[in-house]
Amino acid sequence: MLALFLRCVTLIALSMLFGLPAAAQEGPDGIAFAYAPEQGSGMCSGQDPAGTIDCARKKCAEEAGSIEDCAPVAWCFPSGWSVAVGVMHKEGIHWSEYSCGWPSREAALAAGAVRCDTKYRDYIQDCVVGQLWDDNGQPVSLEGGQ
Repeated sequence: MLALFLRCVTLIALSMLFGLPAAAQEGPDGIAFAYAPEQGSGMCSGQDPAGTIDCARKKCAEEAGSIEDCAPVAWCFPSGWSVAVGVMHKEGIHWSEYSCGWPSREAALAAGAVRCDTKYRDYIQDCVVGQLWDDNGQPVSLEGGQ
């Protein structure tokens, strides 16, 4: 009887830790970004963190050529608004940074501006917001509002 009780408690704990399968969930999606420096990037949205991150890594590998080079760099649930920033170091190396989970277009753009603020990062030569995604994971034009 104790063994059965412990199995039930273990199953309940595991289901709370890992959640239900994505098909059983309803509600907002999360968003994941993967990045391979100077090679490629990938973005996916979904409800399952592990599956969504894996999807982003696979999309990154399509550009980079190797999934091993594609590190997960951001996951937000719910996705909120997201922004990608291209950064150039004064010594010439460059990379992308991602920030997600923002409540609005304006907040995501403000997060991008902070990432590019040389008052906080004096080693930056150049920095620009390169991409914006809405709270449904859809790319949004940087021109004008939505």
